[in-house]
Amino acid sequence: MMAPAATALSLELRVLAESPDVSAVAAVPTAPVGDYTDLEVLRRFAADVDVLTFDHEHVPTEHLRALLADGVAVRPGPEALVHAQDKLVMRRAVDRLGLPNPRWAAVADAGELVAFGEDAGWPVVLKTPRGGYDGKGVMVLRTADAARGQEPARWFEQTEGPLLVEEMVPFARELSALVARAPSGEVRAWPVVESIQVGGVCDEVLAPAPDLLPEVAAAAADTARTIATELGVTGVMAAELFETPGRGPGFLVNELAMRPHNSGHWTMDGAVTGQFEQHLRAVLDLPLGDTGLVGGAAVMKNFLGGENQDLFGAYRAAMGAEPRAKIHNYGKAVRPGRKIGHVNVTGGADEIPELRRRASRAAAILRDGRA
Repeated sequence: MMAPAATALSLELRVLAESPDVSAVAAVPTAPVGDYTDLEVLRRFAADVDVLTFDHEHVPTEHLRALLADGVAVRPGPEALVHAQDKLVMRRAVDRLGLPNPRWAAVADAGELVAFGEDAGWPVVLKTPRGGYDGKGVMVLRTADAARGQEPARWFEQTEGPLLVEEMVPFARELSALVARAPSGEVRAWPVVESIQVGGVCDEVLAPAPDLLPEVAAAAADTARTIATELGVTGVMAAELFETPGRGPGFLVNELAMRPHNSGHWTMDGAVTGQFEQHLRAVLDLPLGDTGLVGGAAVMKNFLGGENQDLFGAYRAAMGAEPRAKIHNYGKAVRPGRKIGHVNVTGGADEIPELRRRASRAAAILRDGRA
């Protein structure tokens, strides 16, 4: 999805691909296959690029530090990216910056886990500090007996170092504050959006978040700007938030992502500058683009793998049914429950219910292969 923006700016992208059939290979002419956990593979790849950036947070932190020592321009740098790689590091940073955190603790065994639950109240949420996403690496524990159970014990055995436990936050909805920061220090924020999750996976994004109090929206955007600035982020960063009316500034920080993010896909059609172009501008230290809406509102709807294996064959029905829908197909193999694309629909500020209906209809046709 970064390739069209790179082409428009006459920039050459090169991708270190995990396998020859990943979707980026079809979009980028130079895409050698290699293991991103192998430092020497990373060094060979980095030798031929001007700037190294990421589409996920899983490259080992120590490898990034080694590349930085080699003189590679790594953006975001490892000292910033570790806050998206390690949730315990992130929680400590949010506390240090005086920003709104849920109650949390690092726990090394079932005894410490139970002690936290008894103090904070049940249920609690246990997380692996590294590697979790889209609901993976997250476990809800509702009682002390559950905390002493076999599954938490297995996590403690298999994880190096402590796990993260947090209070289970009673929130009204999930929000996302997306910003971009350049090495020059310039920061721009998009409107704060509502992110709707189904089964731990982002399903819809509504931009801007409907009926969000202006003071909460401003504070959320300021929080994201503060995190990006104080942690030295380069590129796009999403601060995922819980809206908590009556508590703190009206929200708590949930997680961070230091890359273009699912909650920002609406910007491809709904903002003056989409997140993928902005990420390129930021990592190259170019002036950042305007982040305002091109209309009054935008809705993004993910579509997951379903019965239909022939997405292209469903284009005629989807486009005919919803000509306002902009289809973004990731070129991934179709598997049940896998994110394989999204639909954006833009319109007026008072049209969000209608935009949701249109985006959902187009996505359903693509998923099912029929209108």
